[in-house]
Amino acid sequence: MDCWKGAIGRRWIYPTLVICANGFFSTMRPSESFLTPYLTGPDKNLTIEEVTNQIFPVWTYSYLALLFPVFLITDYVRYKPILLLQGISFIVTWLLLLFAHGVVAMQAVEFFYGMATATEVAYYAYIYSVVSTDHYQRVTSYCRSVTLVAATIAAVLGQLLVSLADVSYFHLNAISLASVSLAFVCSFFLPMPQKSMFFHRKDVSETLPGPDKVVATVGSDRPSSCSEDKGSVSADQGPTPEQQPENAKPRSQVLRVLVKLSKDLRDCYSSRKLLYWSLWWALATAGFNQVLNYIQVLWDLRAPSHSSAVYNGAVEATATFLGSATSMAAGYVKVNWDLYGELALGIFSAMDAGSLFLMHFTDNIWACYAGYLAFKACYMLLITVATFQIAVTLSMERYALMFGFNNFVALVIQTILTVVVVDSKGLGLDISTQFLIYGSYFTFIAGIFLIRSIYTIISIKCRNTSMAGESINH
Repeated sequence: MDCWKGAIGRRWIYPTLVICANGFFSTMRPSESFLTPYLTGPDKNLTIEEVTNQIFPVWTYSYLALLFPVFLITDYVRYKPILLLQGISFIVTWLLLLFAHGVVAMQAVEFFYGMATATEVAYYAYIYSVVSTDHYQRVTSYCRSVTLVAATIAAVLGQLLVSLADVSYFHLNAISLASVSLAFVCSFFLPMPQKSMFFHRKDVSETLPGPDKVVATVGSDRPSSCSEDKGSVSADQGPTPEQQPENAKPRSQVLRVLVKLSKDLRDCYSSRKLLYWSLWWALATAGFNQVLNYIQVLWDLRAPSHSSAVYNGAVEATATFLGSATSMAAGYVKVNWDLYGELALGIFSAMDAGSLFLMHFTDNIWACYAGYLAFKACYMLLITVATFQIAVTLSMERYALMFGFNNFVALVIQTILTVVVVDSKGLGLDISTQFLIYGSYFTFIAGIFLIRSIYTIISIKCRNTSMAGESINH
């Protein structure tokens, strides 16, 4: 029996199925689209000001405090224990949502939800530690697709139960609790990885895609350390675990990994291309997360849930579908991103800004819904392109590192926005004024990249003209 289990655990299909089941049930939370109406309704009886200025900011703070240590610990303990921690965090979150009351209790909800969010890195990194590089592309698509499907099903199910079956928000949260509990159970069936990206590396060839599995791009601004990942990582890696003395201390190992990570970051951010795409990633993701965190509060202001029909679930399902469609379309659009990438970042960021201004200035809930759909679709299109532009030049380890660091910077920016704009200890602005600030913020992002794109296009055309002139002279 043990041999049979071991054979199954070594196959890529079994761990992929289990991690996808975990991702589906942990994302299938039909109550999430109706969190603000639930908190401000008779179940919790909180004011909109308490929810906006005192409760929701706690998620941002806890997420920021936990993200970096969780990122390191996740790799050190090899993912599975962190997936179990994520399941426990989700269960505690929904137990508190169901049975606790008061501002402090709901702040505790946001803290545990921040912990669950910080541990998501384990979900996306786990599968690479148990399958070969031959299956990376396939299992990545499975893991990401299943979460989008689950989010869509959850939003549609929540809307149908509320609108057609008159199910209470309390019972929606009970369904979410059951779903995240199933995700926790799935975590127990995951095989324990024997290696990880940074702390437990068995062999470089196991963790790095071969030359035929990584699409290489050629550019003058690409650093040699990023264009030759296999050689670079081999040189930087230092002695393998087998070569280290048996009495090596974990503390020195952590220090060695931190030094290597800092060197990899320095090398990769020395590329202008990676730097500018990463800058947009961090700035836009901070604003995107801020909008997602408070959009339900704005909807509740435009159409109070106690006196109006609530269509949050339908809107979220549509937004997820549009986001998936634009993400897929990005893979088929043939564009010279080196030349026009920054222009696209500027134009679509300006469209995001316009959507947010629309949501601020209109009192019509349907216009707010439309603005949100356009905002999310534009962001999902660009983040897909940004992900590809960064990942295409890097090994799996360096991509994971830049992914984590870009999100960390985004979270720092989001925290600053929260402290200044949202928190009652800061300005504590009302929700409508907040969206005016967010629209101005995306206008600032658009301005940066529109100006930068004009400079880039002029520089490239001048360079091409100069080279053409030199060739004629010769």
